[in-house]
Amino acid sequence: MANVAVYNMEGKEVGTIDLSDAVFGVEVNEHLVHMAVVQQLANKRQGTQKAKTRSEVSGGGRKPWRQKGTGHARQGSTRAPQWTGGGVVFAPVPRDYSFKLNKKEKRAALKSALTSRVQENKLIVVDELKFDEIKTKNFKQVMDNLKVVKGLVVINENDKNVVMSAKNLAAVNTTLTSTLNVYDVMKAGTVVLTKDAVKTIEEVYA
Repeated sequence: MANVAVYNMEGKEVGTIDLSDAVFGVEVNEHLVHMAVVQQLANKRQGTQKAKTRSEVSGGGRKPWRQKGTGHARQGSTRAPQWTGGGVVFAPVPRDYSFKLNKKEKRAALKSALTSRVQENKLIVVDELKFDEIKTKNFKQVMDNLKVVKGLVVINENDKNVVMSAKNLAAVNTTLTSTLNVYDVMKAGTVVLTKDAVKTIEEVYA
């Protein structure tokens, strides 16, 4: 088990916590992590690009000139791709880019991502995050105390004061243990977990 320090909101060490090897000490599978990130980004793509083929553009119903005797190349329609205003050859059509990873792969990828953060000393555990009011300045002070510049803060319950206080900080995101994903973990410079969040993650993924 990895033993890491636990800090309070002032950035002072107040104890230690044993992280389960089943979640935070697995063998890192870089391929699965990569696939999980690609899947999440692919699933976000709208896939709404569209251009018209020659059968879809308007006009071009009649032959522009007779087949022979004009000196022009033979043409059947003014909406063929070589004409201005003509259709597009092999035009893109709306498509679905999403693909699936099975449940086992997703879990393994997330555990690999969390383990990599532990190995790189980019995982911080705080005893709790509690704010009496919604104030960005207070949240920023806690991040400064923990020496976090770019980070992902993982909390157990949707605490409005915590979430709203962090909203105006461009470099810091918050997420719940229930919506934690590989992309957010890998994108963050440092992952900040509350003790409650660690406990929940271990219960779900161990």
